[in-house]
Order: sequence, then C-alpha cells, then structure tokens
Amino acid sequence: MSNFWFGEGLRKGRKTEKFPLAPPEEPPLWPSYLDGNAEPYCPTEAIKEGMWDPGRCIFCRLCEPQYKPTGKQGIFQVRKTQPLLKKSFYIYKLDSGACGACNVELGTIFDPQYDANRLNIFMTNTPRHADAIVVMGVQTERMKEALKNAYEAMPEPKLIISLGACAISGGIIGKSPMEREQYHVEIAGCPPSPYTILEALSRARGV
Repeated sequence: MSNFWFGEGLRKGRKTEKFPLAPPEEPPLWPSYLDGNAEPYCPTEAIKEGMWDPGRCIFCRLCEPQYKPTGKQGIFQVRKTQPLLKKSFYIYKLDSGACGACNVELGTIFDPQYDANRLNIFMTNTPRHADAIVVMGVQTERMKEALKNAYEAMPEPKLIISLGACAISGGIIGKSPMEREQYHVEIAGCPPSPYTILEALSRARGV
C-alpha cells in the first residue's frame, strides 16, 4: 500500500503552495481586508466613524455594499516578534470558548496544501514545549485558570497569539479572554483563513 501512495505522489506532483514566499493561489474574499468609508450598521461596532477594525469584525456582510472585500489576506497585527524562533516554532492551541471554526482553520495550515511544517511551524500538545499560545474563543470562567497556567508553564521567550474575532474582542457572543494590549499577535477573521494564519505566524518569528 505504501508503494501505491508513493507512486501517486510522483504521478500527481507537488501540491503544496509556496505561500507566503509567493502570492496565495486561491485567496478567499471572506474574510479579507474590507475597503469602504461609509457608516453602515455593524453588530460588533467594527466600523465606527468611517474606520474599520478587523479585530472586531465577524465578516457578517451586513456592511455591503458600502464595504467590499478585497481578497487581501494580511488582516493581522504583530506587536512583538521573536527572531530566536526562526528555526523552529511550536504552538500550543487553547480553546477558551470557541465555536470550533478557528480550530478547524488552524488545523488546516498543517494540511498538504499549506504544510506549515515546511516553514518550521509545528503543533505541540503541552505548553511546556511551546513557544506560543494560540488563544481561540471568548472568555469562559472555567478556562481562566487554564490559560494562566498554560502561560506560566511556557519557557521564555514566549508569545501570546489571539486567533479570531472572539479571542481578540469577544466578537458578537462574549468577552475576550485577555485585554487586546496583552496579545503579541492578533489574527483577525471569523474564522481567519489559513493564508492569514500562516503569514501572521511567520511574521511573529521575525521572518
């Protein structure tokens, strides 16, 4: 059976994208950078006084046609980088109260199409081996201590990354597990696309 899959690999050729070293091959419109300058109704107040805050946006499309997606995937903010993590970057995911969508998109970056491992990005099941915690979901009472303990268990240097609108600002259903200023990296989207996640993680390493 292993010979069969080896032969299939040779026949079909390489399927992994070169992103972020090359432009994305199939960038989604939703979520992506929104362009506009009106004052439409926004349930999360992501659009206020003509300014769009991607960290509050759930991409519900109620702002159309005043605001339109551009397909640009760079809807993240990196406040702190760790160049020491260029050779290997281990992330520990912590779901503090998510719907599951961010979990799925984070897992997708390790699929053959994106293959985060080729960029020296790996997943770990314990914060003791992690360089960064990826926080997903809104704040829930029983996960407060878990988040605190996970952060304290990580060795230095370490990063805190918020993934998705719920973790960044609480989205539409709750409150963020941490203050926005405490996050070293914000990855916007509801949920973020694999392209956005990959580029943000790469930038966090100083790449």
